[in-house]
Amino acid sequence: MPLTPEQQAQIDEQRQSPRQTLRTVADGMEQHLFTAYPVLDHGFVRVIDYMGDDAAICQAARVSYGRGTKSVQNDEGLIRYLMRHWHSTPFEMCEVKLHVKLPVFVARQWIRHRTANINEYSGRYSVMDREFYIPAEDKLAAQSSQNHQGRGEVLQGEEAQRVLNLLREDAMRSYDNYESMLSQDGQQGLARELARMNLPTNIYTQWYWKVDLHNLLHFLRLRADSHAQYEIRAYADVICDIVKDWVPAAFGAFRDYRMDAVSLSAQAAAVLKRRLAGDTVTQEHSGMGAREWREFQDVWG
Repeated sequence: MPLTPEQQAQIDEQRQSPRQTLRTVADGMEQHLFTAYPVLDHGFVRVIDYMGDDAAICQAARVSYGRGTKSVQNDEGLIRYLMRHWHSTPFEMCEVKLHVKLPVFVARQWIRHRTANINEYSGRYSVMDREFYIPAEDKLAAQSSQNHQGRGEVLQGEEAQRVLNLLREDAMRSYDNYESMLSQDGQQGLARELARMNLPTNIYTQWYWKVDLHNLLHFLRLRADSHAQYEIRAYADVICDIVKDWVPAAFGAFRDYRMDAVSLSAQAAAVLKRRLAGDTVTQEHSGMGAREWREFQDVWG
């Protein structure tokens, strides 16, 4: 169950108590408040609070640049200018606070983005729930033979079932032992902060994650990318849908200039110019290494 009964009761209470406000309200984001969007098998993402909208980005930019923005005809044009020229501070004026339930191994990857405020469920004070991430069969893949940190072909048949059984059995056995160590039935029991060390990294944790829009977009550029690990990408894709409704102009510019854009090294740009001029350029005369050349060919042919 993604939400606990207590969390659902809190949401229901908040829904029944709307309040008038003088603060900026983003209509698109208001639709996402109090809604837990399911991710993976037991996870979710939900918006707790937010600040700012597209107009807040423009307001901050105009304070900063003054007359320098008079040539920009509208807010969307200004936002696209800011994104195109890597003027990041106006995007920091918007913030969002998310409640995320996710497997521990995904959280340890997520935490590498050290630009947010985080408060996580504590296994020192509370007993961890018996909930584990078990991948769907189509997400069980062998190690890639070309990428040391990627996946290869999907496991099939008996091999897939063997792996799934091991994941389930090991998770349940570890949790049974965890509960046994905490038990007070005729024994003193081990401290929660010590007993938790025996739990696997596919157990679910929860946290509140508060981040400004600039750093959130950086997170999404990396984690919503097709090369990102599937499990964290599943969360990033849900967050993308939320951000698209919250700041549509900023997200559109982000998609065009970051997410779907292609960057070129000086060598790659030189090769492209020579090709446009009709020259034939090989890897040996490109100034690029073999891997960079392959990546260039994948995009430009």
